[in-house]
Parts: sequence; C-alpha cells; structure tokens
Amino acid sequence: MTSVSIQDYVARQERVAWRRRFIRWLTRTVGYSLLVKIHEVGLENIPPSGPAVIMMNHLSLLDPVICIGSIQSRLVIPMTKVENARSPVLGLLVWMYDAYTVDRDAVDRSALLNSIELLKSGQLILIAPEGTRHPEGLAEPKDGVAYVAAKANAVVVPTALTGSQDFKERWKRLRRAEVWVTFGRPFRFKTLEGRLTREQRAAMMREAMYQLALTQPDPSLRGVYRDVENATTEWLEFVDPRNGPPNAQPSF
Repeated sequence: MTSVSIQDYVARQERVAWRRRFIRWLTRTVGYSLLVKIHEVGLENIPPSGPAVIMMNHLSLLDPVICIGSIQSRLVIPMTKVENARSPVLGLLVWMYDAYTVDRDAVDRSALLNSIELLKSGQLILIAPEGTRHPEGLAEPKDGVAYVAAKANAVVVPTALTGSQDFKERWKRLRRAEVWVTFGRPFRFKTLEGRLTREQRAAMMREAMYQLALTQPDPSLRGVYRDVENATTEWLEFVDPRNGPPNAQPSF
C-alpha cells in the first residue's frame, strides 16, 4: 500500500462510519441475542476521544467482532490478517466494515503506517499483539503495538477476552457462548529522544503484555505471563481516560 492510498484510507473514515455503526448494531441486536452472551467490564477505561489502541488477547475468530460490538462510545477500526480479506465470506465482512489488513509473514510497513496515521487522526484501532489466535493463553507478542502507539502518543487499553474459545462447543449444544470482555487500566508508553531500539520495544511489549495478563480475570489464560508478580512499569505511564487526548507530541 502506498503512502497516497494510506492517506486516502484515513480520509474516508467518516464516509464509512454509517456502515460500521450498522454492523455494530447488527452485532449487538442479532449476534448478542442469539449467539453470544456478553459481560462487559471496564468500559469507562476507554478514552472518549483521541488516539487509542485496543490491545486484545486472541482466543477465537469472534474476538474482533465482540470488541467492535462492546464499544458503543466510539467506532473501532480493526487490523485484520490479509488472509481474512481473501476469504469469500470473511472478505465480504472485511470490505463492509472497511478494516485494514496486515501481512503476518513479513514486516508489513503499510499496516504500521496505516495504524500510525489512523491514530494521529484521532481514531480508535484494535490490534491483537500476538498476531494469531492462542486459545491456550497469552503468548509472546510482536512489537507493533509499542511501535505505533509510541509514534502516535496513543493511549493503550489492555483488553482481555474470556470464554470465546468455547463458542464452537457451546453452539454444538445449542447454547450461547458466554464471554467476558474486560477493559483494563489505560496507559501510554514513555518515549525517548531518537529512535526506539528493538530491545526497547521488546521491553515495552513485555510490560504491556503483563498489563494484559493482569486484566485477564481467568489466570489459566495468562499463558507465558502468568507470573504477574514479575510485572514492571518502567516504560508505562498510566492515564486517566477522562482527561481526553494529550497535547504533548512524541519526540521522535
């Protein structure tokens, strides 16, 4: 994707907002009534405006749709793997919602630039830092969230899903999947003069993933971050989401 097409994508967000509102309404009225029973916790932790990242764990195919449906105060723009856009069924949903794609098999600079420009325009985006589903619990992440959030001085909201990994088994018994969506304590990454090194981004993501683990109410789903007593916050600055978007800009 070229820089011009990225600019075009960011510019058309208002034009596709009605489609996203319709899909969110459909998710809540049909999906939540017939397919999934949702428990939402911590919605007050989502900033009402300004650049923000929903950083979610990934247990099942339903997770992005559940997050989109749960957040009614703002529209969520999800990053999705490019394979979904090529699928006959999922591709239609990706097109209708106008999600943007990422190639997980490469360093996808277009996806990173898309994320940064969306954030700089004040949007709320959704990223699963692990890059793929891990129903067994949290796994090691990629460092994309740290890179784009630090570049755009965005707030990060750790978001833990619990129970969505069981939806297929429950549907087989004609029962709704029961899912908890927990929005944790929001934070920003502390930034430094100059470029962040790979080691610094890795340290940021380690601390961010521990915040995601602390947000996860089911200890069995904390995975490799189950030892939450080892969580540190050297790179994190916790924020009050009611204060609105920051005035300060990152220094790099």
